Amino acid sequence: MGAVLITGASRGIGAACAREFAREGYAVAVHYRQSEAQALALCEELTAAGHEAAAVCADVRDSAAVRRMTALVEERFGFIDVLVNNAGVAMQKLFTDTTDSDWDDMIASDLSSVFYCCRAVAPAMIREHRGCIVNIASMWGEVGASCEVAYSAAKAGVIGLTKALAKELGPSGIRVNAVSPGVVMTDMMAGFSAEDVAALKDETPLCTLGAPEDIARTAVFLASDRARYITGQVLGVNGGMVI
Repeated sequence: MGAVLITGASRGIGAACAREFAREGYAVAVHYRQSEAQALALCEELTAAGHEAAAVCADVRDSAAVRRMTALVEERFGFIDVLVNNAGVAMQKLFTDTTDSDWDDMIASDLSSVFYCCRAVAPAMIREHRGCIVNIASMWGEVGASCEVAYSAAKAGVIGLTKALAKELGPSGIRVNAVSPGVVMTDMMAGFSAEDVAALKDETPLCTLGAPEDIARTAVFLASDRARYITGQVLGVNGGMVI
């Protein structure tokens, strides 16, 4: 199946993506920035199951670090067939309390990182006339969220980047799509009380919250031949909260 590079793959949605792509036969590059132990444990789990996996460390907010990471993955696995841009951070804060530093970090972590990673893999994909990019956006990038202005803006940027890049890379046989998750039970939900979680379930038409595997299976679909005629799309996986 080739190789996949998944950013922010040490836990949550990224780790679920790593497991799903490995099951599909991909060699998996598990990117992490700080969670080395979790990334290595995931790679050990995958290799024990007979899959090929390797951990790569980089600060994806740094374009030079992204280039080095991409070169390491290519050296280990060869051509990167699929890039999944999952790394990012979330922040809940009043707009009037959002500092310059908060804003800069959000844009760097959630938007610039996607730009840098796409730019790093694009030349080889263009030469090979094949490849697939899947960006993990958010439903708040589609409709906005109160007290999450910076996050919403960054994810809206990811959606715009996805649509524009799909048009630019399409003639080279490269597909670019986004998955737009709703509320998913990951580490980002750690600060929510049981009452908050119950309220979010009530607001969701399917009356349940998402699991990381829901997003991972969607990413695998978008990277597969079953989605060969799909590009420039934002596929919502949100239980009906945003339609």
